Amino acid sequence: MATHTVYKEPAPLMDRENPLESMMSRFNIAAEILGLDDETYNVLKAPDKQIIVNIPVTMDNGKIRVFEGYRVIHNTILGPSKGGIRYDINVHLDEVKALAAWMTWKCAVVDIPYGGAKGGIICDPTKMSAGEIERMTRGYTLALKDIFGPDRDIPAPDMGTGPREMAWLMDEFSKTNGMTSPAVVTGKPLVMGGSLGRTEATGRGVMVSTLAALKKLGLNPADVSAAVQGFGNVGSWAAVLLHGQGVKIKAVSDISGAYWNENGINIDDAIAYKNAHGGRLEGFEGATPMDPTELLTSDVDVLVPAAVEDVITEHNAHDIKAKLIVEGANGPTSASADPIINEKGIMVVPDILANSGGVTVSYFEWVQNKQGFKWSLEMVTERADRIMSDAFEKVYQTSLKYKIPMRIAAYVVAIDKVAQTYKFRGGF
Repeated sequence: MATHTVYKEPAPLMDRENPLESMMSRFNIAAEILGLDDETYNVLKAPDKQIIVNIPVTMDNGKIRVFEGYRVIHNTILGPSKGGIRYDINVHLDEVKALAAWMTWKCAVVDIPYGGAKGGIICDPTKMSAGEIERMTRGYTLALKDIFGPDRDIPAPDMGTGPREMAWLMDEFSKTNGMTSPAVVTGKPLVMGGSLGRTEATGRGVMVSTLAALKKLGLNPADVSAAVQGFGNVGSWAAVLLHGQGVKIKAVSDISGAYWNENGINIDDAIAYKNAHGGRLEGFEGATPMDPTELLTSDVDVLVPAAVEDVITEHNAHDIKAKLIVEGANGPTSASADPIINEKGIMVVPDILANSGGVTVSYFEWVQNKQGFKWSLEMVTERADRIMSDAFEKVYQTSLKYKIPMRIAAYVVAIDKVAQTYKFRGGF
């Protein structure tokens, strides 16, 4: 097997593990299993482009503030790069690089013709007016007008962004190019070419992955309990859809805290309460408040971390009781926790597989925009479910073939696809 230079860990970031280091440690294991040659290894490990932009924005008080923004294009061997834009005060370049690489592997796992990218702006959108966010979004789009494009790099929403920001981005890009370009971005409002089924797509993919995994484990959804960490778009949809399949959701959490009901939470009631109370579950009477850190180690069969990175670490992995972890968030499990989880025999459906329902339906949105045609909801969900099921089966069979955990199997499937395409295209 080929040997490679060991990837050096960048400077530590606060008290969390470096997400780029977590991604690279898994990449290195998969590369060794595949016997990747040095040329391909070195091409795939590093991003193609890293763009840093400064965006001057006139704030509502008349003062100009400069925001730092990023766009990392990890790879375009399979097709135009694809990836979200996050607005968050903790955005940093290593995180964006890791997320861009994850997008490459995610698109390859579900076999769609995209490479990976990610973007972000260091800001706190909760402390900005709609006008300030709009001016910042338009400034970011202008700064990256030569990077974005329907056949070059296609952004999407992520943490802190949504259909509103994607509409502004599309409008600014369209003005710059003198033509309406709906395919430059996905996650748009429906009236502007957004796809039916996009809102629930990531949560639906989590549900499809969970059902597929339960079948392999010989468990009936009606006899299974689950805890969902994170009750945003992904977590709430995953909870609704799993609940609809008979799974008892005993615990959910959001930014306000965690909530437990031994007999199962009525998810429809929880969502109605959240929507009526500023998007927070605080005060919800259908469940009892619990320590948020205990949700991850609660006595349930299925754990769905659907919030942020690095919540399952070497510090709490020993205490996880779930038989199955389905990762709705990007990078919720640190690399240091993997050996512990594997030792305990817990099946993990990794992020690059479990939450790829979102990018799958984003791909459908792009296809519809390029066709100038709209698909029915039934067509979207039927095709997305089939893609997710096929991807799960391919990763599962790869895990059996090499006797490796599902996470490494997903990387093996993804890296093998990209590496083969690179070779067929002729390398350098």
